[in-house]
Amino acid sequence: MVEKVITLENIPLLDFLGTENENIRQVAAAFPQCKVVSRGNEIRIQGRAPEILRINDVINMLLQHVHRFGHITPDQIKEYINLENAPFIESQNDDVILFGNKGLVIKPKSANQKKLVDAAFKNDLVFALGPAGTGKTYIAVALAVRALKNREVKRIIITRPAVEAGENLGFLPGDLQEKLDPYLRPIYDALSDMVPPEKLKFYQETRVIEIAPLAYMRGRTLHDAFVLLDEAQNTTSEQIKMFLTRMGPNSKVIITGDQTQVDLPKRQKSGLRESLHVLRDVKGIGIVNLSGKDVIRHKLVKSIIEAYDRHDAQKDEKRENNPSPENQ
Repeated sequence: MVEKVITLENIPLLDFLGTENENIRQVAAAFPQCKVVSRGNEIRIQGRAPEILRINDVINMLLQHVHRFGHITPDQIKEYINLENAPFIESQNDDVILFGNKGLVIKPKSANQKKLVDAAFKNDLVFALGPAGTGKTYIAVALAVRALKNREVKRIIITRPAVEAGENLGFLPGDLQEKLDPYLRPIYDALSDMVPPEKLKFYQETRVIEIAPLAYMRGRTLHDAFVLLDEAQNTTSEQIKMFLTRMGPNSKVIITGDQTQVDLPKRQKSGLRESLHVLRDVKGIGIVNLSGKDVIRHKLVKSIIEAYDRHDAQKDEKRENNPSPENQ
């Protein structure tokens, strides 16, 4: 019998341990051959060395999650336990996409995020679909940075359509790049976690990493590149066809989108929806659907998404039952 003591430092104990230590009890229940007890800011683990190492890995992943996101849910704890117990995982680092700045470990946080990683390894074109907060863009950027670091590609190209979500682009201050930067901010935020600031600046100056609006892709052939099209639900049919036909030799493409948040003008069909229909039988294309269970933002985000889904379903049902002009 071996004992290991983990001391918790610089972390809100209630957020990490849960009410009445329910989070640690969930970990303990997954490893019944060991004894896991939480007292104060210490977690004591007793059992055989192999199981203790696995529990230690799970707790370290939970600590990383809480440090980054401020809280953790029972479903997310279950995902981490499943990742650690999965037969295809031989060590803690097998799921790591890359190590970011200041020791940040970037890896899938849910089963569907893991499916996205696997799909990207197996296919040259992947659609990642899901609501806000599911990490689809973050994981896609991490895969692109990994490919660049491993010299699998020579450059990263990240693009998104410049479609206003209720705001008028023309009234924003500054030149074109300054007007577009707010739309590309999520991409910059992700990259800042993964690439040191000076290196990121150098990569952008030398166009090793290029972040640009979708219109800039026209007429180009994107070869030896990892290409990410973000917010693809806001593309038109012509735009997404143009983008898809830019693929060149040794290219990897991930297209992310949330089909519930289309900001195109009314009666304008989303190119993402059409492309999924047109390409549904084409081999070599991966499609990964993420859901509210994969949301890793504030716990309220999942509830907000579910509430809007119910509201939209009720509106659709009302339209079907009463197709009057005011319900169109």
